[in-house]
Amino acid sequence: MDNLAQLGAAIAAPPFYLPQGKECELFELAWRQRLPLLLKGPTGCGKTRFVAHMAARLGLPLQTVACHDDLTAADLTGRYLLKGGETVWVDGPLTHAVRVGGICYLDEVVEARKDVTVVLHPLTDDRRLLPLERTGEILEAPPEFMLVVSYNPGYQNILKSLKPSTRQRFVAIELDFPRPELELRVVAAESGLDPERVRPLINLASRVRSLKGLDLEEACSTRLLVYAASLMQAGFDPVLAIEHAIIEPLSDDADVKAGLRELVRASIG
Repeated sequence: MDNLAQLGAAIAAPPFYLPQGKECELFELAWRQRLPLLLKGPTGCGKTRFVAHMAARLGLPLQTVACHDDLTAADLTGRYLLKGGETVWVDGPLTHAVRVGGICYLDEVVEARKDVTVVLHPLTDDRRLLPLERTGEILEAPPEFMLVVSYNPGYQNILKSLKPSTRQRFVAIELDFPRPELELRVVAAESGLDPERVRPLINLASRVRSLKGLDLEEACSTRLLVYAASLMQAGFDPVLAIEHAIIEPLSDDADVKAGLRELVRASIG
């Protein structure tokens, strides 16, 4: 029974998140004031973890949608499907969240097709409505409903950007990788690795992120640092842990990887 009680407590507890500023306070105020929220920040800086933390903290159900090129408005709102020889309507994650309340989180919303933003517009103003053309319904979002979207401004291009007219429908929070001391605490807490053993990883990440001229599509994320630290905590050789959890995921280019290994030697020894 004690183990079951501990498991239940772990499930009920919000996912670990260490605030960088007043983002938790702002998130809660946006929810209470029924305002949609836009999160901006690089891949792996903690946007998804932040949303999961706040959903658990506020006691709200969370519908998370990883947006991609083929995601359509129907994927969010729902569609008619054949079940048991008859056609029935099945709600999509956005419609479900509007019906029952809670948070609908669209991760990397700029990756979705353009018709998705059209569906979102009535939900992001004072109407807070979701028209369902196929069923003829017009759903009014309950007070408990909140729409949260995110994207990475540094990764988008001219063909995949969030229109200013859409951005201005949201309260926005810009997140970044935590400051070194905060990031050290995050990685140590997530991996269980001693903070002094985590510190060289933090130094390495700072060097990689500040390095100019290294052809990396993405910076070294906090997520990758946690992966490397977790391998180290499990007894894996630190240099090999960094090789497989940081260098290989960051690049396929042999010259770039060689440059990263030089940084590892300078940072780790």
